[in-house]
Amino acid sequence: MVNLLNIDDSDYAGRAAKTAERGFAVWDVLKACVRPGSLDSNIDEKSIIPNDFPAFFSGHPNIERVFFNGAKSELVYRRHVLPGLPPYCAGMKLERLPSTSPAHASMSIAAKLNAWRTLLKSEIEDLTT
Repeated sequence: MVNLLNIDDSDYAGRAAKTAERGFAVWDVLKACVRPGSLDSNIDEKSIIPNDFPAFFSGHPNIERVFFNGAKSELVYRRHVLPGLPPYCAGMKLERLPSTSPAHASMSIAAKLNAWRTLLKSEIEDLTT
């Protein structure tokens, strides 16, 4: 996403700050899990511990959209996070984007980039409404 937003800082703190300045938060759905290897399909479902989204959304009440980096993050969010969210979160738009993982090679980088431009379109729509 950093390249999509034309953020060229080389250090993590700088990239994170500039991403936030643009109105985006990047956070893993999972706080912890057991995953032999690097494939999301290998996540042990019984080991899943989601991040504390109720507290995060409470501290950031202007969040209106949640985008997912692939199918597994969306599935885990819907299964392990969504049922525990307070009612005011019910109106948030949820949208899955194609995984940026190299393991998701069935889609070209150009096609992934085009799909991820949805983030920028959303940002522009927010500024004009």
